[in-house]
Amino acid sequence: MNVVQRNRIISIVLAIVIIALGYYLYRSIVDPYQEVIDREQMTERVRYRMQNVRDALILYERRVDSFPPSDGGLDTLVQYIKTDSLMTLQADSLFQPMDSTKQFNPDSLVYSPRPPHNKFEYSVNDTLRPPIYLLKDPDSEDQIGSVENANQLNESSWN
Repeated sequence: MNVVQRNRIISIVLAIVIIALGYYLYRSIVDPYQEVIDREQMTERVRYRMQNVRDALILYERRVDSFPPSDGGLDTLVQYIKTDSLMTLQADSLFQPMDSTKQFNPDSLVYSPRPPHNKFEYSVNDTLRPPIYLLKDPDSEDQIGSVENANQLNESSWN
């Protein structure tokens, strides 16, 4: 093997190593940033779903003059959305999912879009006037309302 062939082989090997290391460097920069973007998008979807639940609770309270009870309250809310004549007509437009290609499903309204899709936590304090509720995402610190402060009725923690 002469010097020209050896230099050519070394150049090819080094070019392959440079391309591989460049790709590795690119992935090490892009992947963590993509994880942050995915996490932020999931947080937005969860908050949007919680706002839809809040809107449903407000409509329920206006129609029934009370919030659903703490025990099985979200199931009561879903049943109300399924059976109330006004809600069945308007549910698609009122609670449209963020992804407009999906159809509204009342059963999924009370579940977090964040895996493992836990049910939102709901409690109501009807000893105060006006009655107040707390809606929490079990997988984050996000919440709407309060069971202690009537001034926080329908207020979200992220605004």
